Amino acid sequence: MTVTDKDRDVLARTTWGEARGEGMAGMIAVAWTIRNRVNDGKDKSWWGEGYAGVCQAPYQFSCWNKNDPNYPYLSGAKPIPKAEFAKCQAAAKAVIDGTMADPTGGATHYYAATMPRPPGWTGAATKTVVIGQHIFYKDVP
Repeated sequence: MTVTDKDRDVLARTTWGEARGEGMAGMIAVAWTIRNRVNDGKDKSWWGEGYAGVCQAPYQFSCWNKNDPNYPYLSGAKPIPKAEFAKCQAAAKAVIDGTMADPTGGATHYYAATMPRPPGWTGAATKTVVIGQHIFYKDVP
């Protein structure tokens, strides 16, 4: 698969929107979850095409929802702080280039442990790992 500059940028922005407070380990884990969706083998109408398509698929990553407080930063209407974004770009590059192993055990989903209750899909899925404030899952029906 060809990875475009847009794919790299959108993955870094999604990592910032979803995991900037989680340190490099959490950012790598979120980026790997996205990579796992990109490489899942499902019909592209399911996840989307490439990194940008997966990240920006409606209601998959809340930071891209237009009513999310992160959206103005992700859309470019407001600047992401340069030092924070540089870390997210490094995490995205490491995941796309495959220089960091997948710490999620093949997860395609996660949710923030700070949510008042787990999403319904967690009941039939396989929990793989907890990294920072995110709980990761695979085999989600």
